Amino acid sequence: MEHQQRDWPEWLATAEFAVNNKTHTATKVSPFMANYGRELRMGEDIRKKGKIESTTEFVERMKKVYEEAGAALKKIQEEMKRYTDRGRKKMEE
Repeated sequence: MEHQQRDWPEWLATAEFAVNNKTHTATKVSPFMANYGRELRMGEDIRKKGKIESTTEFVERMKKVYEEAGAALKKIQEEMKRYTDRGRKKMEE
């Protein structure tokens, strides 16, 4: 990496890949999985033939991913509220 940090465009794709491939602590899925319903491939032949799922299967799988991510976010939100409310006092009316 360059000391003057003028080489950041060269590292942008790597940074984007890292962010999109990292499992989020709240949702328990990566942003790529949440958007596309599959994990990023690393070092594989993307032309590899395999079972192609139907549109209905894909939609059902994506619904499940969204439901699980939504439930995880709701749980985290409730935990954060509970943690924050611990130190709060009721206001006088």
